[in-house]
Amino acid sequence: MMELSGATAGSQNQGLPNPVFEMQDMVSVDMEMNGRSTTGEGLDETTRKPYQRILEEKVEFISRHFEKHQKKFWLVCKMLFMAGCVAVVIAACVVNFQRALPLLVVTLAAISFLLWDWLMQRYQHHIQYFLAQVEKVMAKQMFCLKCVVYAVLLGALVSWLVLDTARNGSQQLVSFAGLLIFSLVTVLFSKYPFRISWRTLLWGIGLQFLFGLLILRTKAGYLATDWLGKQVEVFLAYTDAGSEFVFGKTFKEHFFAFKVLPIVVFFSTVISMLYYIGFMQWLILKVGSIMLVTMGTSPAESMVAAGNIFVGQSEAPLLIRPYLSKLTISEIHAVMAGGFATIAGSVLGAFISFGIQASHLLNASVMSAPASLAIAKTFWPETDTPRITAKKGFKLEKGETGNLLEAASHGASTSITLVANMAVNLIAFLALLSFLNAALSWMGNMFDFPHLSFSLICSYIFMPFAFLMGVAQEDTFMVGELIGYKTFFNEFVAYERLSVLIKKRLEGGPEYVDGVKQFLSVHSETIATYALCGFANIGSLGVIIGGLSAMAPERRGDISRCAIRALISGTMACFMTACVAGILYVPEPQCYHYLEYEHLSAMTNSTELLTCCLDLYARVTGVILSNITTGGGYSMKALRNCCSLLNATSFDCQRIHS
Repeated sequence: MMELSGATAGSQNQGLPNPVFEMQDMVSVDMEMNGRSTTGEGLDETTRKPYQRILEEKVEFISRHFEKHQKKFWLVCKMLFMAGCVAVVIAACVVNFQRALPLLVVTLAAISFLLWDWLMQRYQHHIQYFLAQVEKVMAKQMFCLKCVVYAVLLGALVSWLVLDTARNGSQQLVSFAGLLIFSLVTVLFSKYPFRISWRTLLWGIGLQFLFGLLILRTKAGYLATDWLGKQVEVFLAYTDAGSEFVFGKTFKEHFFAFKVLPIVVFFSTVISMLYYIGFMQWLILKVGSIMLVTMGTSPAESMVAAGNIFVGQSEAPLLIRPYLSKLTISEIHAVMAGGFATIAGSVLGAFISFGIQASHLLNASVMSAPASLAIAKTFWPETDTPRITAKKGFKLEKGETGNLLEAASHGASTSITLVANMAVNLIAFLALLSFLNAALSWMGNMFDFPHLSFSLICSYIFMPFAFLMGVAQEDTFMVGELIGYKTFFNEFVAYERLSVLIKKRLEGGPEYVDGVKQFLSVHSETIATYALCGFANIGSLGVIIGGLSAMAPERRGDISRCAIRALISGTMACFMTACVAGILYVPEPQCYHYLEYEHLSAMTNSTELLTCCLDLYARVTGVILSNITTGGGYSMKALRNCCSLLNATSFDCQRIHS
């Protein structure tokens, strides 16, 4: 066979006759003489089979018809899809309305947003013209109108505070005073005090308060965010499927490494997919437009502030990457402050897995967005004319992935750096904290003060800030310690410590052990959750300076110049969000909080009061006042209230006075 092949090849190379090649040559010559090629190109209509010709004509006709009516075709498809979705919702409501209620609410919200987009796209110019005419008419009476509006708002605020204080106690007045003090400090230490935009400051605080009021005080808002928080927890729980497959069924024994960190990977993947399909850009534009219209800020800083609600301080500036080099220094300062005042959606899941309430974390990110803009534009007011405006066709940057699967893979891959940073930073900072505490304790021993520690120093430094936020006086040192951890280390260390305090309260152990408070009240826990919800720590300075400098190398000097002020602005925004939470948040009526109510004397005939006091009496241990402890989250104040209102036969109230 080898010889035959060689002979054939040799004959072919030498031009010797071969029957097969001669037949091919004759066919080729014949087709060339008839004006046709061997590949079939140039075949005339008579040589083609009739059914091929008819099929090609039909395909061409359908293609031309589809191109002509493409918009109508896709419109019909969208309408059929929407009709199918509505039919599914109606069917679900018929089967079980209570179970289908969340689906109905989500569907109605989606339809509302779609209708709004359609109206704005179709009638935007008419709406803008109408608003411009209204503005011209109002401009003539603007001063008087402003005075009337401000007077009405101030009167409403004062009246609400008076009524709410009479109902819920005076502790919230401390939070309100703290909000005013933090705002005043920002004004006094402003870079350009006489260039402050009062519209931006007042609207920012107003939006922050309005968001908090809708979320924390209205039943619908509270139930909606509480439901959303629970759905987020359920959604993140699906991470366990991947963790169990990779690490085995005992993965929860290594809680942080195999339970918390995989959540970051999963959430990052989902965010990347939503970013690819355009949902994130759409949502950010909607939220950013609210701040753009009301606060009068530029499109770039407004969109980044909105983006920081959902993504991190390094990812949010990517939304405006083409415009970064054209930003004013005040806008750069606002972009950085927004990153410091909020947390990324990817690490949100990690904090939830610690045991922090999901609804409060979601609320804090939303409320801090307008606050960060208000404080940033007050701390470093605008002195130049922004070059990026909505009239110049401002657009958000789109993702670079080619399809949905690539977007998912890209999101998982980019989370590797974040996961690694979280792990190594926690290892390093917790080890460093342990070393500092040991070193300070050793130094304190020389002066007969072995309790000296970094935690103690932080508690004294930040205790006044915690008090101004509205934290109960007995909890101020503990919350101050948490704020110190967050500022000098990072928010992971702080939330990890807070989760320990929450678990102690839920376990129902004694509130004091050897005179040391073991956990926070629910109200103080909530304020601490809002105060810690941000990337405002010293370590984040390097992250944001490096990220922005890589995107706009020519602005490296401006970025470094305003970094410290941006860190302070972000911290102040978190503190102000905590103040608003202190004003508005009222814990659920649980016994340990109910018995501390200042106007409890008006409820002496309440069955709930009797039940709670009997439960409290059963949890008291100790004989005399010096060693009495209360379990179940109760305080000594609650015990005194019960003893002053009820003549108990199951407990000797004389013990707390002995």
